[in-house]
Amino acid sequence: MGGRDEKDKWIVRSQAGIGQTLEEVLALRISRRGMLKTLAIGGSLVLIGSSLSAVEEALAANPGLKFKAVKPTDPNFDDVVVPEGYYARTLIRWGEPLSADAPDFDVWLQTPEAQVKQFGYNCDFIGFLPLPYGSNNSNRGLLVVNHEYTNEELMFPKYDFENPTRNQVDVGIAAHGMSVVEVVRAPDGTWSYVRNSRYNRRVTGFSATRLSGPAADHPWMRTSADPGADAILGTLNNCAGGKTPWGTVVSGEENFHQYFANLNGLDRNDPRYAVHRRYGMPTAESERKWERFHSRFDISKEPNEGFRFGWCVEIDPYDPLRPVVKRTALGRFRHEGATFVVARDGRVVGYQGDDAQFEYVYKFVTNGKFNPRNREANMNLLDDGVLYVAKFNPDGTGEWLPLVYGQGPLTPENGFRSQGDVLINTRLAADLVGATKMDRPEDVEINPVNKKVYIALTNNTRRGASGQPGTDAANPRPNNAWGHIIELTERNDDHAATTFRWEIFILAGLPSQPDTYFAGFDKSKVSPIGAPDNVAFDSQGNLWIATDGAPRAIKFNDGLFAVPVSGSQRGNLQQFFSSVAGSEVCGPEFTPDNRTLFLAIQHPGEGSTFENPSSTWPDRQGLPRPSVITVQRFDSGVIGT
Repeated sequence: MGGRDEKDKWIVRSQAGIGQTLEEVLALRISRRGMLKTLAIGGSLVLIGSSLSAVEEALAANPGLKFKAVKPTDPNFDDVVVPEGYYARTLIRWGEPLSADAPDFDVWLQTPEAQVKQFGYNCDFIGFLPLPYGSNNSNRGLLVVNHEYTNEELMFPKYDFENPTRNQVDVGIAAHGMSVVEVVRAPDGTWSYVRNSRYNRRVTGFSATRLSGPAADHPWMRTSADPGADAILGTLNNCAGGKTPWGTVVSGEENFHQYFANLNGLDRNDPRYAVHRRYGMPTAESERKWERFHSRFDISKEPNEGFRFGWCVEIDPYDPLRPVVKRTALGRFRHEGATFVVARDGRVVGYQGDDAQFEYVYKFVTNGKFNPRNREANMNLLDDGVLYVAKFNPDGTGEWLPLVYGQGPLTPENGFRSQGDVLINTRLAADLVGATKMDRPEDVEINPVNKKVYIALTNNTRRGASGQPGTDAANPRPNNAWGHIIELTERNDDHAATTFRWEIFILAGLPSQPDTYFAGFDKSKVSPIGAPDNVAFDSQGNLWIATDGAPRAIKFNDGLFAVPVSGSQRGNLQQFFSSVAGSEVCGPEFTPDNRTLFLAIQHPGEGSTFENPSSTWPDRQGLPRPSVITVQRFDSGVIGT
């Protein structure tokens, strides 16, 4: 559906079927709620007039970011880089003991019994929750960290992909999940973790969890080992997440399909087959071979186990005895995460992305209202509400389409007999209502200053390929190897609204590419960026973007970037941090005072082996170890200013 015309401009096709150049699409889309006029000149966009709202006028006074941008590093460069005046320190590594009885890490003596007491493997989401609960303390708090997956080829010597041992498999399962760990900032500014804190906790692929919400009692949740569906075993592939207003963390189970095997062992006429297929379950052996030792991962033997994954998982960091709960009302798909905000009327809204090509952006709106005076009253808010999926119209408007049993096509005629069916098979429900297929929706975050929602779309190299969906207004580039970011404004700034406006904020890539765009800012002055993934905001409302896949997209290491979203510096994206060989950057998370930035360095050295690692970070000897780091100013000032 895409190509180049005689003027060497990208051609896109809108949902209305009208051919447009990328510049023409941007001229329609990129207007601050219709108040900024744009003009396409020579492949670039020039602002020729503006009428700012009162909020934007106030934000225009924001002087922007003041750090000196770092230069991108070559994919073989094996160290972190921060701006002048800043320093980075490793806070906690894979394998660090979390309790008094946990053994010190020994790569040659790994056991699942040790790993369940040690910090997990690949770090993704980071949430900082101040101690005590309810405070804004920036010197002591709890870090909740997701451990998305494992790189056994870097964890174990002479690892054989075709013949893993039972011990290797069980260590890998134990290294998945989540860690809760208490951290403290000393008077000199340095951070450390408290080894034997009463809050320290691991949740692994073996841990007891439970289901709640409309799909909890569904027959497909029952297995031979757990016929009551009340003893769900573990959480896996925990990617991004979010913090609730009542101080819990919701973690998204993302690429759970990779742990299962042998879909072809299930009768194709069985209705479960089509659902598993829609979620990408392997037809034969899995890559990890867990099914050889744990039959629950073999669909031919346990066809329902896979339905118990792909959910949002809620954990209370302040109470280690509170059960971990999979909240089914939020839908089942490859969750990048969930970000929460209290709407005007007190209901709680959670935004989510399904991180796969041509999948969707969702939000969940609770029926109940947040009670700021009674924490316990909020603990089951996420079990009752409405799940919506986004439709992006070509004129810059959009709709949140409800996924409710009995409404529209979600009826028995289309295979839905309950709300549980809708939630277990959320993807098909979204297909049927006509949602917009996106370029890998990853993190979705709310700006606390301007209240807008920012959606990171990492990439989609299949966009416009033969037999695949073509470009549309919200996904305007074929073969989108670089990704983009959409800025969404809910109607009346009400996060519970069912309509919105949207515009493209950034089209990532090398600034020299003709099809990149940085909110209209001079492209000769910005940093190159590829594959936006996790995003966050500082206290001024500046957008911080962590990347995953920059070496493939722009031939540089992944990093962290900051960009103002308002004022004269809107779109002036600058690189703040560059990561190590083979890694991606996750998190990011600020302390309440914005004087410490936590980052997760995930899978350093990926693509190499234990015997010949491409990275020895962070210890400069032996194997690479995924870690959480802190970034601070030498003068203890606010990050970015």
